Amino acid sequence: MRILAVDTASRTCSVAVLEDDSVMAEFTANHRDTHSRFLMQMIDDVLAVSRFTITDMDGFALTTGPGSFTGLRIGLSAVKGLAVGADKPVVGVSSLEALAFPFSYAHQLICPLMDARRHEVYTACYRGGSSSLIVHTPPQVTTPEKAVSDIKEPCIFVGDGAVAYRDRIMDIMGGQAFFADSTHHQIRASVVAAIAMHRFKSGDTDDASAMTPCYIRKSDAEKMIKG
Repeated sequence: MRILAVDTASRTCSVAVLEDDSVMAEFTANHRDTHSRFLMQMIDDVLAVSRFTITDMDGFALTTGPGSFTGLRIGLSAVKGLAVGADKPVVGVSSLEALAFPFSYAHQLICPLMDARRHEVYTACYRGGSSSLIVHTPPQVTTPEKAVSDIKEPCIFVGDGAVAYRDRIMDIMGGQAFFADSTHHQIRASVVAAIAMHRFKSGDTDDASAMTPCYIRKSDAEKMIKG
């Protein structure tokens, strides 16, 4: 099975092609420009390097949030267009799960933290399973202090929020806080594809036309309207 996966949930933009258990090609860019400037070119480049075409894909995967409102919309629009045009299924993946998944083997609690700005983070807690993660605490947006205040056991922290608020986390948790190395704090599209692969194989796909981003937090425009 071949999957093309996209992540645009944060400052980084990542695209990958996975064939069964093999990463055929993956590009990740870290820049301040809008993802709309590079995403389609990255998709073309990953396909060219892997020597596949869009029609060779069996399905598409993407991060649906939480994360950047603009970034999520860009990724969703692109993948929806590709999926509908190729008449192929889609799987949406939590950006927090994508950060936590590489640590699914760990015995410790896993807590991804994404910088949500305004001194807040998007977060959840997971425990490792045999082939997937088990949700321990559902996704939420909160302060870094509240995100870790109820954790009373050794925990692995990962994500740009863990980097930004490392000192505060250490002040609260001390020696029970463990931090992923620098190579794991960005979402990788190959991980998104790996998570989606399990769902594709079981037929658990999403309706592309009905997919919407999972923002968690209301946008500024929504807050103004509801005043």
